[in-house]
Amino acid sequence: MSRMSDASGGSGTVPDGPGPVPGVSVFLTVRNEERDLAESVGRILEQDYAGPLEVVLAVGPSNDRTAEIAEKLAAVEPRLTVVDNPAGWTPAGLNAAIRAARHDLLVRVDGHSHVEAGYVSRVVRVLISSGAANVGGIMVPEGRTAFEKAVAVAMSSPLGIGSAPFHTGGRAGPADSVYLGAFRRDALEAVGLYDEEYLRAQDWELNYRLRQAGHTVWFDPALRVGYRPRGSWRQLATQFFRSGRWRNHVMRQYPDTASLRYLAPPAAVCGIVAGIAAGVVGAFTTPWLLWGLVVPGGYVLGVVAGSLREGRDLPLRARLLLPGVLMTMHLSWGAGFLRGPERHS
Repeated sequence: MSRMSDASGGSGTVPDGPGPVPGVSVFLTVRNEERDLAESVGRILEQDYAGPLEVVLAVGPSNDRTAEIAEKLAAVEPRLTVVDNPAGWTPAGLNAAIRAARHDLLVRVDGHSHVEAGYVSRVVRVLISSGAANVGGIMVPEGRTAFEKAVAVAMSSPLGIGSAPFHTGGRAGPADSVYLGAFRRDALEAVGLYDEEYLRAQDWELNYRLRQAGHTVWFDPALRVGYRPRGSWRQLATQFFRSGRWRNHVMRQYPDTASLRYLAPPAAVCGIVAGIAAGVVGAFTTPWLLWGLVVPGGYVLGVVAGSLREGRDLPLRARLLLPGVLMTMHLSWGAGFLRGPERHS
């Protein structure tokens, strides 16, 4: 039977065994999450975990009622602690929440993620049995509107977001990164928590440092967390543009992480722009340059063909939106990568 100490100095056991179980701190940081915050926190508090459970919520400066909702939830729920994240950045908020947490098992949740009732029990069981420093599973996008449903399919498909197991699935085992994660505090503190310079990609960067320090990051496809996708074209484009910028930053700092998967979107942007430019010139001066339009035309046809396969189970309106969603993701990410690293403002 696996045993470990909790923050109070007592011993705990795997949740499905007899005896005391370790305390768990679920931590998250939020900003402008009025739409989903109450539901997200509610699902955490409804967990069937048998041991001590607390939720630590770091709240950044928001333009909506996020802070008000958080305080109202904390006023009626003693297991919820709210801390300030004045900088507003995600890694700063995560670190503030971790420092305020009381327990040695730390489970990360997102402000617009939805966890099933048994998630904490399952993730703690895998964390203890695997001996890993961090374990996690699959992000499961859950769209409600037609646009969100199209985004959900795109974010679960290799055509949309690549072949990372925590997006598309795979076998249980060591992985480069996982969605959100459940951590052992000692391993997390040993590598210095989240790097607060990383406004995006902080999960991947943290997992890289954990692996470099000799720890295991463990993926288990049975660990599934629901995620509410962005609800508009602008939000989606901004999300992927910023993600592309930060992937550039990761590759600059860690050149060994470069791969075709990450270089394909910026290459596609360059090819499409060059092809359109050649086509425009060809229409007025040099006709053979019209062949340049084969590149953007081929890309569009490829995305549409892939959408027919990936979106076959979608409602009609969402199916019609899917090609545009995929192209927005690809081109925004690629443009962000080409734009280069983002800095604190």
